[in-house]
Amino acid sequence: MRVQKFSLLAVAVAAGLSLTACGGSDSGSSGGSDSSASSAASGASDTQGSGTQSSPSQGSGGNGGSTGSNGGQTSGGQTSGGHAATGAGRASGAGCTTAHLAFSTSGAMAEGELIVNMKNTGSANCTLHGFPGVDLKGKDGTVSASRSKLAAPVVTLQPGAETRFTLHYPPNNSGGSGVTFTQLVVTPPNETHSTVLQAGVNVPVTEGGPGITVDPVGTGK
Repeated sequence: MRVQKFSLLAVAVAAGLSLTACGGSDSGSSGGSDSSASSAASGASDTQGSGTQSSPSQGSGGNGGSTGSNGGQTSGGQTSGGHAATGAGRASGAGCTTAHLAFSTSGAMAEGELIVNMKNTGSANCTLHGFPGVDLKGKDGTVSASRSKLAAPVVTLQPGAETRFTLHYPPNNSGGSGVTFTQLVVTPPNETHSTVLQAGVNVPVTEGGPGITVDPVGTGK
């Protein structure tokens, strides 16, 4: 009987130890699963955090592109305004001199008008602003043209560019011979040196002079 009791007691103890081991194994397995889940969640959180940090970098690049575009437009605007064009009202370069101008004449659209062209033959920009001096010479004497009432623009000529002014005179429709001028003595604005051009301007004989006027440089047709 004692042998049976000891046997039963041993079986009971062994069973208890077996249950305890199983419980410990399950607990350890659960702990491992929790640890793996925690590690996975932590990794996902780190990945999301890294993605959020790269988003401002993309935004910065986008703003940079927009700024670059605006900068290009601004630069273009400045580049358009930086180059002075004829009649733009912005002086660029020193005053044009007679020595660096080529002169020529051409007919205008209307009767009683003569256009005088001036071309920059120099190697740099030059500026003209104001009225030219024009004296008409003929066998009967010399007449100086009066200034018109037009405003004088600032004209900048790049090398090889040209501008002009218009001389106005009353055409001779009287039927008489009138007065003929064969030469124009032209002095550019703000210059003291003149050039002589051949011309054929015939005006009627009138009291008080022929009434010849000249427009400022840059207003020719």
